[in-house]
Amino acid sequence: MDSNKMRRELEARLSREDRVISYDREKDQLRIESKLAGKGITISLGGVVAKWHNEKEKAIDEIVYYVEEGLRAMVEPVQLEDHEKRIFPVIRSSSFPKEAEEGVPFLIDDHTAETKIYYAYDMGKTYRLIDSKIIEKEKWDPSRIREIALFNARSLSTSVKEDQVAGNIFYFLNTNDGYDASRILNKGFLNEMESRIEGTFVLAVPHQDVLIMADVRNDRGYDILAQMAMSFFASGRVPITALSFLYENGQLEPIFILGKNK
Repeated sequence: MDSNKMRRELEARLSREDRVISYDREKDQLRIESKLAGKGITISLGGVVAKWHNEKEKAIDEIVYYVEEGLRAMVEPVQLEDHEKRIFPVIRSSSFPKEAEEGVPFLIDDHTAETKIYYAYDMGKTYRLIDSKIIEKEKWDPSRIREIALFNARSLSTSVKEDQVAGNIFYFLNTNDGYDASRILNKGFLNEMESRIEGTFVLAVPHQDVLIMADVRNDRGYDILAQMAMSFFASGRVPITALSFLYENGQLEPIFILGKNK
């Protein structure tokens, strides 16, 4: 599979009369735009091809699903009033775009040096990031959105899977509801997990659909977590950061783990 074959496959599966598909040869990107919304989604073909070599058809199915739901979200109306339970915070990389394609800024708050907090309106199978245009239309104060979003984040399930490796304990939260990384904002949950930790409490949010928490009890634990975070970061649909975070006194501090030989 190469970029040309992938482009033809995606064009065949995503073509519709109400869409415009264009290809940027120099950047090796495919753009699918909704005529109705006047907005679209750009796909880096190189990344999809790389995933295809590991996941085959699943990689194509996933990107098609992502585009279809993303385009649908662009044309569906957003109504915050009486739909407060649909508002959630989402974690993004500090390098994530600060505004929508048409230049409308998103509602963003600082989180760590590596991450930012954005806010989303849940639409079932996808969500739309809340921007200043939505806030103006709905006549809402941004502080109200922040308060509701964080309240809803605390209501999300916090069931974890546990694994022990080389004397260290790793906890994984992976519900695939789109808000797994958002659980890092639930301080009550983090404090509860901290009470179970015997070593050093270290967390990672390599992409939006996973939160990794580690009870690091020896140096090997740091290496294992760094390898896990990099692997998840490389495979995630919405990567956040491959760095990990120390959790101490209710605060997150990014740390760089220098990996040693396996």
